[in-house]
Amino acid sequence: MPSAPESPSVDIELLPAKPEQEILLRNLLELYIHDFSQFVPLEPGPDGRFGYPNLSLYWSDPDRYPFLVYAGGKLAGFAFAKRESASASARPVWDLAEFFILRAHRRRKIGLQAALQLWKKFPGPWQVRVMQSNHPACAFWQTVIHSFTGTPIDPVTIENQGQKWNVFLFQSTPAVEE
Repeated sequence: MPSAPESPSVDIELLPAKPEQEILLRNLLELYIHDFSQFVPLEPGPDGRFGYPNLSLYWSDPDRYPFLVYAGGKLAGFAFAKRESASASARPVWDLAEFFILRAHRRRKIGLQAALQLWKKFPGPWQVRVMQSNHPACAFWQTVIHSFTGTPIDPVTIENQGQKWNVFLFQSTPAVEE
């Protein structure tokens, strides 16, 4: 793998989220989902919250992995990875289910470093799904994946429930032990 671009001036940590941090993640998910409401019609429920009904699965399903991102010891965001089962025609793939960096921490390569750390933790085939209407995210993932693989990756376009998505498919290789 090619070397990563210049690192941010603060230490970036990608730490497994513990079950007792579920409330913290629920709060961050509200900000994340609010950001998505710019691209898809999402409305908060009667309690004023969007909600994320499957969050508890990240501690009960052995194929789901929640992480918190810290920059210089400060909370900066989260990443959710999950192992997608193989279909009849394909092998299992790691899926970047959710990824969020707080606005105050964006454009400082924190998201890039967190993504690189995540992909190195789970070698194998990966997919990153991005709504085509989310142009900033499409550009971000194109750059980050290229930084990781060393080659440009053209996404595959799929449609799901009337929404077009870019799906980036690439490989994370195991780290070489010295």
